[in-house]
Amino acid sequence: MNLRTRTGPLQLTTSELKARLGGVIGHSEWRAIEQADANAFGAATHDEQWIHTDPIRAAQGPFGRTIAHGYLTLSLATALVDEVLDVSDAVMVVNYGVDRVRFPAPLPLGAQVRAEVGLSAIRDFPGGVQATLHLVYEVADQEKPCCVADVLLRYYVRPELVSS
Repeated sequence: MNLRTRTGPLQLTTSELKARLGGVIGHSEWRAIEQADANAFGAATHDEQWIHTDPIRAAQGPFGRTIAHGYLTLSLATALVDEVLDVSDAVMVVNYGVDRVRFPAPLPLGAQVRAEVGLSAIRDFPGGVQATLHLVYEVADQEKPCCVADVLLRYYVRPELVSS
């Protein structure tokens, strides 16, 4: 069940977030990753492998078309989570890390992708809570997800303790 409303992300306090442990918080909107996105990402990261940036050559390759870089897909995490969840008492959110990243299937460029966001762990730390969000990147009309990752976010509620 998608608990996010059509008007924006689900707003929860850090205390309310703790009550969601083990469940799905919601789904982001569907979005397409286009050739221009892969080209820009490839140029920025110096990863211009032909399966991502050369549609003519990629048409003859193993996927029959260009596919998104795995790290491009993973880098959507911040935007996708922001569509699903707003921790209302947090004064700052910090990307703390990523665990258990897998790319079970390609993300064909032009295809629609979204993230299912679940809460798999949460713990207190001085100044806030650290949430482990389990993201499953779903591709429209494709059985396997293109990415599965546990994203660690730190929600700070006391800004004076940010250095922890």
